[in-house]
Amino acid sequence: MSKQISDSIPCGILLALSGGCMDAYSYLYRGHVFANAQTGNILFLGLNIGNGDFFAALRFLWPVLAFAGGIIISDIINRKKIFLHVHWRQISVLIEAITLIIVVFIPSTLDNTANIMISFACGIQVESFRKIHGNVISTTMCVGNLRSGIFNMGEYFNTHRKSYLRKAFLYFGIILSFVAGALVESRMLMVMNGYAILLSPALLLIVLIIMFQKSEDDKDSEVTRK
Repeated sequence: MSKQISDSIPCGILLALSGGCMDAYSYLYRGHVFANAQTGNILFLGLNIGNGDFFAALRFLWPVLAFAGGIIISDIINRKKIFLHVHWRQISVLIEAITLIIVVFIPSTLDNTANIMISFACGIQVESFRKIHGNVISTTMCVGNLRSGIFNMGEYFNTHRKSYLRKAFLYFGIILSFVAGALVESRMLMVMNGYAILLSPALLLIVLIIMFQKSEDDKDSEVTRK
């Protein structure tokens, strides 16, 4: 079975870097709302409802709904499969990049709108890119990756099979990439302010280019076989 380039380690690293950028940007620059980690938003949603502050609760509800919307849109794109010369994930990553570029032009008075769009982009990414080398991995959050990394490390110590060690390093590497993206974004915010989010779509466009390059290589291979 041939591997999709979208499931490759280079794409996974770039996507995790982008995921870290988005979360750092939304939290540090757009009103302390999490774009990726919807668990945090759901927690704050419940706390505000419990305190009777329903207006504040909406601030955390909309990103959750937008995240769900991104998942739905990604699934629709996948199911349609009407794109003749591109993979459905290329369409998804392009929509995600365009969405994040639009965020640059949203003023600080509309932070809620910006966070909604970032969460929508994250929803697209989390649904479109779910595996790396056949391993279920998230490039927009770390909890699942941390659990899987620790599990595989434990299995390596129990069985001494190097395949578990490789998987553990893969999970931990994606986590480090996510952290690196957040770190770089935080530094860029000090210099570029709202324009710092452009790092994320730039990384996504590199992923898109890699996927197009692979598509061309596949076409050339098919011609050679014929």
